[in-house]
Amino acid sequence: MPDTVADILAQKPGEVWSVDPDCTVYDAIAFMAEKNVGALLVLVGEELAGIVSERDYARKVILSNRSSRETAVKEIMTSAVPTVTPSAKVEECMRMVTKERVRHLPVVDGGRVAGVISIGDLVKAIISDQAATIDHLHYYIAGKYP
Repeated sequence: MPDTVADILAQKPGEVWSVDPDCTVYDAIAFMAEKNVGALLVLVGEELAGIVSERDYARKVILSNRSSRETAVKEIMTSAVPTVTPSAKVEECMRMVTKERVRHLPVVDGGRVAGVISIGDLVKAIISDQAATIDHLHYYIAGKYP
């Protein structure tokens, strides 16, 4: 049962997909499609500069009639990105994504990016925890608690 961000990251592959701020939006979207993800971190070296998502593309390129091949990621990325640490609790993260209206939270540990968790990761963790609680209650009620 994942209780912290570190628990969630331990269950995910270790890759963190990112792009450079000078990358074209077209290349970033193609990379998202290749990796089957909805957002990419934007890194300058190892430092988090922002995040770019399919939502950014739809709202800031398509709806603004811009060219994805001529627009740099830095022109549409979200720079003020809420982050969490590996010790953050799942419930705290769920409140954060709801309040901030974001779908992805970069995980930063000691100034370095340690991973990314999504709202899907958080929902999965909460459902897992609730299923375990239900199982324990069933065992307790049946008098067969292990």
